Amino acid sequence: MTTDPPEGPHVRQLLGAYVLDALTDGEARPVARHLQSCDGCAADYLEVAEAVSLLGLLGAKDLLE
Repeated sequence: MTTDPPEGPHVRQLLGAYVLDALTDGEARPVARHLQSCDGCAADYLEVAEAVSLLGLLGAKDLLE
């Protein structure tokens, strides 16, 4: 992997939708390819995925506090 490849846009703005499987196949494929070659976006993906998994642990009562 490289730090940030100079070519092509980064995918940070799509990571939330990617983690939630809310992208079309045509949108998800380039994100997946980019994550294989960009350390920065891959690290951001891990953070978003962790946050999403933690949100799943919250119940309605937790959200009212």
